[in-house]
Amino acid sequence: MNNQKVIAALKAAWEREVEAAQLYRVLGENEQDERRHKIFIRLAEAEEQHASEFADRILMLGGIPPQGSTEPTSGQRIQMRSLGTEAMLRRIEAEEERNIAQFDRYAQALKEDEESHSLFLRIEDEEKQHATMLHTLKSPDEPSTRLEAMFKGEKWHRSTGSWIGDAIYGLNDGLGSVFGVVSGMAGAAGQRPDGGKVVLAAGLIAMLASALSMGSSAFMASKSEREVYQAEIDRERQEIEQSPEHEKEELQLLYQLKGFSEEEARGVADRVAVQPELFLKTMAQEELGLSERNFPNPLVGAGSAALSTAVGGIIPVLPFFFIKGIHAVIASALIGMAAHFAVGAAKSLVTARSWWTSGFEMTLVGFLCGGVTYGLGVLFHIG
Repeated sequence: MNNQKVIAALKAAWEREVEAAQLYRVLGENEQDERRHKIFIRLAEAEEQHASEFADRILMLGGIPPQGSTEPTSGQRIQMRSLGTEAMLRRIEAEEERNIAQFDRYAQALKEDEESHSLFLRIEDEEKQHATMLHTLKSPDEPSTRLEAMFKGEKWHRSTGSWIGDAIYGLNDGLGSVFGVVSGMAGAAGQRPDGGKVVLAAGLIAMLASALSMGSSAFMASKSEREVYQAEIDRERQEIEQSPEHEKEELQLLYQLKGFSEEEARGVADRVAVQPELFLKTMAQEELGLSERNFPNPLVGAGSAALSTAVGGIIPVLPFFFIKGIHAVIASALIGMAAHFAVGAAKSLVTARSWWTSGFEMTLVGFLCGGVTYGLGVLFHIG
């Protein structure tokens, strides 16, 4: 690979790291809280180390390393006084995100230069850790920060939920989709002698398709969730094996963000780091928001989703097994509306809303869905 291309990328990365170090230092200069001040300075030193590594690599490739100070410029200091700490935090957070994206592009473009490729990948990972810390350093008064923290803490509750929630949403999906198909086909079939058979066949096919779709989606979601979790854990394990001291320092900073003093954070991190598996689990929890958990069997999840969707889907079809003509349509509408209300009320077990409000809302949605599809069916009348 052309060394000049690699050197140009390394120089651009060096400039980004120097600017990041300057911004962290100007934040440190204006921070009154001693704990946060030390964290900003340590982050600045980490960025300076990155810049030094880029400069060393440039020198090894025969280039001339760039020169420059990591002390904040007068313009940055004026901006700090004008905007304040929180605005500057948002700016540097955006810079970190841009650096992550840019370093990833450099890493992909420089695969032929294995050492430069590895350097960009490693520093990209460290920039991601800095971005995680910045989320925590932002003011707790910012609504987005509080919500992010709550969502992060509840991540695994939302990802799969209980079997009750899965069953309710499966019923909801099957009932809603098949009721729309049955209503539309009833309107399209009109007074045809074989209209009941047409609606029955369409309803059963829609029920089967919905059940298979929900089942396969649940299987892939559960399988993917397990794979993503394992990939993150494996990546964190690799980072610990490659840079144990750096990872321990990151853990110290994370504990300081939780309110520990520097000495307390160092002591806890030292005790955790001597136990490899505990170190891995702790870093996964503190840095990535991942906690050890038991994943559901993908086949069980698929079966549950498919079965509940089939049960929901068969409800509006049932009258057509026993009744014909307009009477079957009316019976299906009544049963469908009652089922919509029951499923909506059951959703309150998951959403914690009023069961009456949730049931009425679901019934209204079902009524509108059935009315629209019935009207379309009449418009496209069959024979």
